[in-house]
Amino acid sequence: METNRLQWKNGFRDGIPIALGYFAVSFTFGILAKKAGLTAFQAVVISLANVTSAGQFAALGLMGASATYLEMATTQLVLNLRYCLMSCVLSQKLNSKAPFWHRFLLAHGITDEIFGVAVCKSDKLNPFYNYGLMSSAIPGWTLGTFFGVISGEVLPERIISALSIALYGMFIAVIIPPAKGNKILTGIILLSMLMSLFFAKTEIFHSVSPGFKIIILTVLIAGVAAFLFPVRKADEGCPDEERSLAPALREGGL
Repeated sequence: METNRLQWKNGFRDGIPIALGYFAVSFTFGILAKKAGLTAFQAVVISLANVTSAGQFAALGLMGASATYLEMATTQLVLNLRYCLMSCVLSQKLNSKAPFWHRFLLAHGITDEIFGVAVCKSDKLNPFYNYGLMSSAIPGWTLGTFFGVISGEVLPERIISALSIALYGMFIAVIIPPAKGNKILTGIILLSMLMSLFFAKTEIFHSVSPGFKIIILTVLIAGVAAFLFPVRKADEGCPDEERSLAPALREGGL
């Protein structure tokens, strides 16, 4: 019991930097949720249940476009499919005798950042370490959403518009660093922009709903990139250019 408590404390401490980053991003989500007509309660429930920036921001756009439940569900499945792989990886780090409910709770609380911290732990992973990470990181995400919605009700419209730009700043900050010096990734990012513009301006695609446009582009571009530029298992002979491709695709929402 004492070991579990210590593991939880260590996880909680390591999750504080994640919580601070989450607060800033989810604050923007809260502002946009307010603009979309959601109440503070609705926005907080979405953040608490999803804990995924790409999925939640995409959901707001789909809601604004009156997308169907099928489009929303399929979009979330495609955007968040990576968490299934992360769950499998962390499951292998648990003790083989760990009960199913530990695996279930860990899978629900996995995010890119929580996975990145947990997977780097040496030896076997104690589930309570992940619970500690979740105990600080998830409230940071949820509270940021709440204060974003509240701020959208009291701050002047000019400030709200300025803060809304933070979303685009976040996406730029995500794709630019890994794209530096990586011609493959730079080309894929440019291709994504051109394909999105093509889908938006071509008349034949006007009948395709925004939700399915996201699904088609995500599967198509990510699939072609994975086929043409496969990432081998991390080893000494793996070029940095190829090694950085997969996480960059993941983070870039592709």
